[in-house]
Amino acid sequence: MENEKILKVDKIEKYYGNRSSLTKAIDNLSFEVEKGEFVALMGASGSGKTTLLNCISTIDRVTAGHIFVDGDDITKLKGNALNKFRREKLGFIFQDFNLLDTLTAYENIALALSIQNISAQVIEEKIKKVAKDLDITNVLNKYPYNMSGGQKQRVASARAIITDPKLILADEPTGALDSKSSKMLLERFNYLNQEINATILMVTHDAFSASYASRVIFIKDGHIFDELHKGNDSRKEFFDKIIDVVTLLGGDLNDAL
Repeated sequence: MENEKILKVDKIEKYYGNRSSLTKAIDNLSFEVEKGEFVALMGASGSGKTTLLNCISTIDRVTAGHIFVDGDDITKLKGNALNKFRREKLGFIFQDFNLLDTLTAYENIALALSIQNISAQVIEEKIKKVAKDLDITNVLNKYPYNMSGGQKQRVASARAIITDPKLILADEPTGALDSKSSKMLLERFNYLNQEINATILMVTHDAFSASYASRVIFIKDGHIFDELHKGNDSRKEFFDKIIDVVTLLGGDLNDAL
């Protein structure tokens, strides 16, 4: 059986500006992500990686080309169909957590399910399981201001995966975390990827974070510059290979070390 393609990016282009000053953020870019893959996107500031993530997450629209998620062409979705797609097929993890301060961790996570008319009992069962997976059972009754950055990010991750999305999009998820919290979050991502077969696409400028992925796609000037597969490499070996490509890319990625 052929592997299930969760994401197919097909010859997409994205322009900004008007005819007199046109910026090409993404230039005829294509790639695919299969079910259960953990893929990192790397590139210097202005390389197009965030624009690419915004187009996949439907925050932004492509100028040309198509993006398929779970077989649906999301570039054609509008209105209610678009909202339904975001709610049911995507999970978002942002750098700044985006938790609601007036709700406990439990309520923040439950929110995504309660709008889907799921019973309180089922919600409780699902939250207990995801809290165990992400090691946040002890903070479920706390408010965000009583949690560490790492705990907040794991609560945000729980909220993203609780709906069993086809694709989890993580935008610099370790950007606001210290190294210990980053490592713990990335190990949890690995666990989710391997144990519940979660498909993760993570934008990062950090080689350490990228080394947890099974594949790294490097973006430069809106194109794919290079691609690495982890294969049987140890994380340390993969990290060294990522650094080699980062060195070739040069520029703003010096802070990846």
